Amino acid sequence: MDEHDRLALRFEEHRAHLRAVAFRMLGSGPEADDAVQDSWLRFSRADTNGVDNIGGWLTTVLARVCLDMLRSRAARREDAAGEHLADRPADDDPERQALLADAVGPALLVVLDTLAPAERLSFVLHDMFAVPFDEIGSVLGRSPAAAKQLAHRARNRVDGSKPASDTDLVRQRVVVDAFLAASRGGHFHALLVLLDPDIVLRADAAGIGMGSPAEVRGAANVAGVFSGRAMGAEVAVLDGVIGLAWSPGGRPKVVWEFTIADDKVVRIDMVAATDSLGELDLELLGN
Repeated sequence: MDEHDRLALRFEEHRAHLRAVAFRMLGSGPEADDAVQDSWLRFSRADTNGVDNIGGWLTTVLARVCLDMLRSRAARREDAAGEHLADRPADDDPERQALLADAVGPALLVVLDTLAPAERLSFVLHDMFAVPFDEIGSVLGRSPAAAKQLAHRARNRVDGSKPASDTDLVRQRVVVDAFLAASRGGHFHALLVLLDPDIVLRADAAGIGMGSPAEVRGAANVAGVFSGRAMGAEVAVLDGVIGLAWSPGGRPKVVWEFTIADDKVVRIDMVAATDSLGELDLELLGN
């Protein structure tokens, strides 16, 4: 058996799963087949000798292919609702097929077609296939917290429920307002009070290119990074959660996504990549 045949056999082990993911992502049998075929081409050309979890690797590749297709569809403003709704993906797991039987019907596909590409990807991968939010965030170029929020918003639409109470946003804003004031004033100890002892600050590649450290851990170290800084930042809603944005001329150049728990900042993600910023649902709230 030559190398090509060996790779083909490995891929076929995951084909049914990949097509199920693609169908739920795209809502179209032919498009799902195209996405799976594109994933096979990428797999056949890639060096996967060091990959332990081929299924996870292929799911990530397929998700990126589907995301590109959804974005292209959105850019063309095509309404794909109702297209190929009678088609159904194969699923070799009877238990999973039974659990998801109601979740992949025509009604759900129509709702999914109303979601933004990033929302749809987050919801489908997490809620239907239990993909962790850190992996989803990697596909989207977002933080795990942002991916979680996208899935939450999509879930609300799918469930037909109203947006959550504004109470959480109010509490988040109190924390972020206090953080911004302490940062601008150089109040190191005030920052410490707001930060979880095990806080993590991470920057994307673009942020690192602007001089930010890739990762900073611990309240004292993160407070040191922000003390006396953030002069041009504004409070903003970023994909449904409160954070900070630097937007000279009204266009975001850098955002800081805050993850807050029990009124403490537990994580900050600095996002500066143009593509990621363009995908953000951002509303500036001012200082």
